[in-house]
Amino acid sequence: MSEPDLNLLIALDALLTDASVAGAARRLGLSASAMSRTLTRLRTATDDPLLVRAGRRMVLTPCAEALRERARNAVHEARAVLRPSASEPDFATLQRTFTIRANDGFVEAFAATLIAAVSAEAPLVRLRFMPKAEKTSAHLREGVADLEIGVVSDMGPEVRVQALFRDRFVGVVRKGHPLATTGEVTAERYAAFGHVVASRRGRSSGPVDVALAALGLERTVVAVVPSFPAAIAVARASDLVALVPGSYLNAPPQNQEDAPPATTYAFELPVATERITISQMWHPRLELDPVHRWLRELVRTVCRRQVPL
Repeated sequence: MSEPDLNLLIALDALLTDASVAGAARRLGLSASAMSRTLTRLRTATDDPLLVRAGRRMVLTPCAEALRERARNAVHEARAVLRPSASEPDFATLQRTFTIRANDGFVEAFAATLIAAVSAEAPLVRLRFMPKAEKTSAHLREGVADLEIGVVSDMGPEVRVQALFRDRFVGVVRKGHPLATTGEVTAERYAAFGHVVASRRGRSSGPVDVALAALGLERTVVAVVPSFPAAIAVARASDLVALVPGSYLNAPPQNQEDAPPATTYAFELPVATERITISQMWHPRLELDPVHRWLRELVRTVCRRQVPL
C-alpha cells in the first residue's frame, strides 16, 4: 500500500482556509500554478473537487467543509510534534501576537490593564483585539482568534470554557439627570424616562423589560446602538437612560491625578435581573500550549482583580 504524501495536508489546510488557489499560494510562498497542480493532486487523493467556482469566487464543497477543521487540527498537531519542546518559555525574548475576540465594553474596561500585565512579563508579545460582530466559534476553530471573551452561546462541545467573572447590568445617566439628583430610583421613575439600548442585533427588549412587565410597567426605548460605549455617549449627552454591564464602569484610571471628572451617574436597577457570566473560550488545540496557558491565566487574573467571580 502506498503511503499518502503528508505534505499535502499543509496545502489542504491553506486551500480550505483561504478558499482560493491564489490566497493559498501566497500563504505558502508558492506560485499559483504550483498550488493549482497541488489542488489537482488533492482532488485525486480525496476523490472530491474540494473547491468549485461560484460566480467570480471559489467555494468549498460539502466534503471540503467537513474536512476543514480536521485538516487544521492535523497540521497543528504535526507542527507541535516537530516543534522543539521547552519546559518553560523565555518570556523576556518571546515574540508572538495573540488575537482576542471581545466586544467594545470588555476592551474599554480591561484592555489597558491586560496589555500592561502582558508587557510587564513579555515585552515583545502583542495583543490584537478583534470585534465580535456575531457569536460564532468559527474564528476559534479556524485559528483566526486565539481567545474569545463573552457570554457562552452555541460555541460547540469541543470549545474549552473558563468563567472569568459574573456581571450585572446597571443604569447610567448624565450627571445632573433627575434620576441622579432626586431621591430613590424606583421602577416607576426608571420606566418614566426614555432609554437607549446597546445591541449588535438591533434588539430593543430584554430581561429588564420582562421584570418591568411583571410590575405592570413598560419602558420606552428611544434608540438602539451597537455597543455599550455608544450607549454611554448617548446618555451622557441627553436625558436618556443607558443600560450597561457594571464591569464596564470598573476600569481603573491609568493615572488617578489625570482622571477626568465624572460626567455620568450609575445606579442599581430598581428591578431584579439575573447576573451574567463572562467567560474566556479557546480551541482545544491550544489547551497545552504553555504560552497560551500563560495568557489565559493573565486574563483570568486581571478580570477577577477588577470584578470578583
